Amino acid sequence: MPVSRRSLLAAASAAPVLGLAACFSEGSEGAAASGRVRVAHMQPPRSGLSPLTDDAFKLSRWATAETLVVLDGDGNALPWLATEWVQDGKTWTFTLREDVVFHDGTAFTAEAVANALTVASQAAPKPRILDGVELTVETAGNTVAVTTGDTDPLLPHRLSSPQLSILAAKAYRDGIVDPVGAGTGAFVLTAVDGTSSASLDRNEDWWGGEVLAAGIDASFVPDGTARAGKLRAGEADIVESIPVSQAGLLEPDQITEVPMPRTCTLYLNCTTGPFADPAMRAAVREAIDAATIVDGVYDGRADLAEGLLGPAIPWAAERPGRTEPATAADPAGTTITLGTFTDRAELPEVAQVLQQQLQDAGFTVALDIREYANIEADALDGAFDAFLLSRATVLDSGDPVAYMFSDFASEGSFNLSQFADDGVDAALDTASATPPGEERRAAVLAAETAILNADAAIPLLHERVIQGDAAGVTGSIKDPRERELVGPETSVA
Repeated sequence: MPVSRRSLLAAASAAPVLGLAACFSEGSEGAAASGRVRVAHMQPPRSGLSPLTDDAFKLSRWATAETLVVLDGDGNALPWLATEWVQDGKTWTFTLREDVVFHDGTAFTAEAVANALTVASQAAPKPRILDGVELTVETAGNTVAVTTGDTDPLLPHRLSSPQLSILAAKAYRDGIVDPVGAGTGAFVLTAVDGTSSASLDRNEDWWGGEVLAAGIDASFVPDGTARAGKLRAGEADIVESIPVSQAGLLEPDQITEVPMPRTCTLYLNCTTGPFADPAMRAAVREAIDAATIVDGVYDGRADLAEGLLGPAIPWAAERPGRTEPATAADPAGTTITLGTFTDRAELPEVAQVLQQQLQDAGFTVALDIREYANIEADALDGAFDAFLLSRATVLDSGDPVAYMFSDFASEGSFNLSQFADDGVDAALDTASATPPGEERRAAVLAAETAILNADAAIPLLHERVIQGDAAGVTGSIKDPRERELVGPETSVA
């Protein structure tokens, strides 16, 4: 059997982290499937498939670019291209696998790792996983020592981000990162046709063992109806992000609903306007019936929110929840402006339902709906009383603290609520400084409770991604974090 994250995680349940290297297979027997996997993606590349951007997630979903570390379902860091690591103050030392070769035939070395991480740390802009993080990398034999400006208990998790994939030296030229033929993964990226398509071939010499599919033929189909149509017409084997409106037109065994670490949330402006008053924010909370939105807009294909974090984060179920709800005021005809964007098909409809619910409660609501590129600046400037957003709650590190800090800390860079609260800041600082594990999770949930108590944002529902698989597909990966899709065990009959 080829190595996969699933087999690695199964091994993890019976082996300590530093002993997992013994679980990797050097090869396997059996005939590999001859077919290529045709994949229809939602979004085309935006930056030439540079791993320093969000395009990195396509590279990881094709299993072509790999990272030193991967995450399990609970967000724990596990070995991948690095076999073990140890922390000493601000420095983490990673021991590298010795049986890895880049797709261009060059050796996977500590120097190659140092080069990749240094390029990422010096990029402008940096990969967001390194936002606010300073790091330097030194090599010694088969190890790399990564030193951060401040002690960082989350560094191994950061290194799991696809934006910190390790590519061969040839990928980094003249300020451009070109991943073609430069990864270490199960598939070799051979060609990219702009924003239309990409091709990958099986890596016959992958360090993890046998790769079943002969290759991947990827196409980029932004229109959701057209994307679903490719599955119905037999023109795609795996289809990303099928819209809710199209799911009912497919056979039940063709679709899988995967809970996402993504929450549809109504952010309330806590600095100016009527929602500077906590009692008015509480009035919004009490006016909203999110179950109607789940059943009506999402056709039941979403999970009702109990907090900011949803079922894709299993340990979030241990939350205490809101403990000090404010008393609601009477809206008495108060006029508010609610903004959202068209890029996610469901949001305008959700906004219309919210408009009606809030007006039934006594508010007067004006909607402002535009494309995201045309509304983001106004939202960040606090131009709206309320803003509806679909927001990823675990960013590249697989840890919710970065999202909570960005959205709800006084100095957060994505603070749509214009929110500042000393208690929330203190709770987030505690969570940030706590090492990964049960104590950090408890600190994260305490910070969530503080945010919910303030009603800075009203979580409505947790989204699911609907993935389509043709009848002959086996081994496709249903990943809530959208880091994986086609792996070494994926095949088409």
